Amino acid sequence: MANLNHTGYRGIALTVAGSDSGGGAGIQADLKTFAALRVFGTSVITAVTAQNSLGVRHVEVLSPESIKEQLRAVLSDFPVGAMKTGMLASSEVIEALCEVLSEFAPQKIVVDPVMISQTGHALIDQSAISTLKEKLFKHALLVTPNLPEAEKLVEFPIEDEKSAQKAASAIAQMGAKAVLIKGGHRESQTLQDLLFIGERVRVFTHPRIPTENTHGTGCTLSAAITAELASGCPLEEAVERGITYLQMALRRSFRPGKGPGPVGHFVVPSWVGEADD
Repeated sequence: MANLNHTGYRGIALTVAGSDSGGGAGIQADLKTFAALRVFGTSVITAVTAQNSLGVRHVEVLSPESIKEQLRAVLSDFPVGAMKTGMLASSEVIEALCEVLSEFAPQKIVVDPVMISQTGHALIDQSAISTLKEKLFKHALLVTPNLPEAEKLVEFPIEDEKSAQKAASAIAQMGAKAVLIKGGHRESQTLQDLLFIGERVRVFTHPRIPTENTHGTGCTLSAAITAELASGCPLEEAVERGITYLQMALRRSFRPGKGPGPVGHFVVPSWVGEADD
């Protein structure tokens, strides 16, 4: 176990995701979130995207062998307290990930089933969605789909809280220990995120933050939950803290480019506090 005393760090986390050259989502958003929550961040890059605030121009998926070697390099050395996955573009990438997960058996894995960029670019192929369900979810402590992603996973519409509970239960039956269905795609001014743990349901209700700068919100939320898990926080509390952090970051969102921008990652929640001198 790493000795983090006097470092200011609260834990060690890993993100397995794609690189966003615009800096608002993917690996870049995850590492900013880890840093803001005072968790040491490690990373495995699965794909390199050429994108900015206006859209995705090009995607290059790394080889399964490269991804496996990155994973082994991190997991064989660092005591990772929790990890998350983001963009996993193909079945081959997911199978490579699962191979290494079986070798090291990390216990706290948050799977963010990224499927489409905010500007509408597909980030995963159809066969990979099946592989997610059949091979990766059984490794997951938590799966965090938004509403469109959840509908793709369960193949029925989610129109209200009852159908959201049904969808969460169906995803849990694919192997995940818990499921968080995010409600940010609703048109209402009050949003609901539904957490399904076992047969228990908790609904987090919060106001919509009035901003168009929402690039990378899903990545940021799953990274915040992962950071809190890495710090030793129980799952339900980690989810609650992650949602609170995202709300704070949305209030600091900004527009550095010509299109919708990212959230303001460097906010300091009360439970984190200032680092010691």
